[in-house]
Amino acid sequence: MDKGLFITIEGPEGAGKTTIIQMLAIQLEQYGYNVVQTREPGGIDIAEQIRHVILARENTAMDPRTEALLYAAARRQHLVEKVKPALEQGAIIICDRFIDSSLAYQGFARGLGVDEVFSINQFAIEDMMPVLTLYFDIEPELGLRRINQHKGREVNRLDLETIDFHQRVREGYLQLVERFSDRIQVVDASKPVDEVYSAALTQIKAILHVNK
Repeated sequence: MDKGLFITIEGPEGAGKTTIIQMLAIQLEQYGYNVVQTREPGGIDIAEQIRHVILARENTAMDPRTEALLYAAARRQHLVEKVKPALEQGAIIICDRFIDSSLAYQGFARGLGVDEVFSINQFAIEDMMPVLTLYFDIEPELGLRRINQHKGREVNRLDLETIDFHQRVREGYLQLVERFSDRIQVVDASKPVDEVYSAALTQIKAILHVNK
């Protein structure tokens, strides 16, 4: 592969993204690809520090615009320090969240405006968009129930939001699916793990033109 591929996985809380990303990476490596798993906010030291500030449970006073700007700042550093170099080396990047999270959470659910938040992020990413985004769709009630049943997962500030907020997040994502239908593919994340994994892998194989 001369040039890498940038793939992002999106979805509400409890959609199971982390588990599936790990399974996808293992399979793609078995196919012979160089795979880099990463996440937002985070993935590198500076962005992980920003992540701590954003998600800390005690930071409930954080203004929505501050939140949006912090996500964009973490995204920029992660992009230039990890994503771009890996793509230049021909790797497949599988990133847990990217710009669509900001559009759904801050743009739609927080009411800042999808176009306004997109503009902030354009400054950060300089038109660097994924070739494929898989949106793991799940009802908020089910997703939050999964989180509560997941032993060892730390509850963060976003987990403490009302069910109405999480419903708005999902509505925002579904609007993005319509708006960016050429890039975003929907995966039903309410199904068993093996079925979610299979559906996600099928979409990625189509991009890679893999017949295995």
